[in-house]
Amino acid sequence: MDHGMEYVTLNNRVKMPKLGFGVFQIAKEDCERCVLDAIEVGYRHIDTAQSYRNEEEVGNAIMKCGVPREELFITTKVWIDNYGYEKAKHSVLDSMKKLKTEYLDLVLLHQPFGDYYGAYRALQELYKEGKIRAIGVSNFYPDRLADMVAFNEIVPQVNQVETNPLHQQIDAQANMVKRNVQMEAWAPFGEGRNHMFSNPVLLAIGEKYGKSVAQVILRWLMQRDIVALAKSTRIERMKENLDIFDFKLSEQDMASISKLDAKESLFFDHQTPEAVDMFVSMIGERRKTEEK
Repeated sequence: MDHGMEYVTLNNRVKMPKLGFGVFQIAKEDCERCVLDAIEVGYRHIDTAQSYRNEEEVGNAIMKCGVPREELFITTKVWIDNYGYEKAKHSVLDSMKKLKTEYLDLVLLHQPFGDYYGAYRALQELYKEGKIRAIGVSNFYPDRLADMVAFNEIVPQVNQVETNPLHQQIDAQANMVKRNVQMEAWAPFGEGRNHMFSNPVLLAIGEKYGKSVAQVILRWLMQRDIVALAKSTRIERMKENLDIFDFKLSEQDMASISKLDAKESLFFDHQTPEAVDMFVSMIGERRKTEEK
């Protein structure tokens, strides 16, 4: 049951399913069921992170799903508090234990702050040892990404950034294409902010194809050659999000969507000092709950 899934080939020839299932903000108690449902309806690419605190539940689902490990594409991300060479290396091996797997398909550095150079050295080493099939970054803006590409031995395979019809990342994508880094979208629906699901342009396009706004957005990302992560806790919605390989947006549709670009984050700008302050307080909060 392939659903006509599309794939991208990363700069190291690893194939990655273009549509993945993201588990951000899925509660621990729901996570295992959600991942099992997602795999059952046809997802093979699962995206988690150390900071989501549900790697163990994802791991349980990987063990129980009955799908051979090599058919799954599993991503996790190193949290800022685990940056620096030693800590990052240890944390990735720990993530593997939680995810109950001998290797990971993709590991990303979650945020562009702190000692991400040391952390990336650890990823490069684990990559060379064959423990990780692909490595990359997340939320790295064009200048930081150019820096990572220029001064590291291994060019990041992926950069996962917020991408949706209101924040299209056109220049950022051009920069990634130029440097041979695959773009991946988090929050493709902008978590519904700014009335994304009732946007008249997207609704009208959806009506034309008998598709939902969510399906139109995911299809738009597929046609821009961007890997997309869809998140849902409901199996009907998971199926719907996967059902995007039987239609194609016209050039005119793509042009109409491109006019929606407001060119700014629906969440926050990583390039501000305030963003750094916000992450510092997040690190503090996470540490406290982990010590309990």
